[in-house]
Amino acid sequence: MTARVAQYTLDVSDLDRMARFWSAALGYTVSQGDDGNAKLYPPSDRPGPTVWLQGSGTPKHGKNRLHLDLVADEGQTAEVKRLIGLGARLADVGQTGAEGFVVLVDPEDNEFCVLDGPPR
Repeated sequence: MTARVAQYTLDVSDLDRMARFWSAALGYTVSQGDDGNAKLYPPSDRPGPTVWLQGSGTPKHGKNRLHLDLVADEGQTAEVKRLIGLGARLADVGQTGAEGFVVLVDPEDNEFCVLDGPPR
């Protein structure tokens, strides 16, 4: 018996802002309830785990212990530029530039990477 990733949960302080960012970044649909949380669903033609944005009301502290690695449909450089346009920022976590990924942070400083191709 094995397990599979069904959902990625992210604690957020500003639910509306983060739902806008992550739904645009991933091309997911947002379902926001009255409970201070939101679920993001992948398009039917591109299956993937759902994302649950859990309203915490508190800011992030420290480096993420788990993060997303994204692969771009149109190339890494264009995707990094697009994500920065949505509100992401470049992050320096000690990388050299030869890693094959770019580290970004979302609007609430959660780290994630954009890979230059499929994971190796």
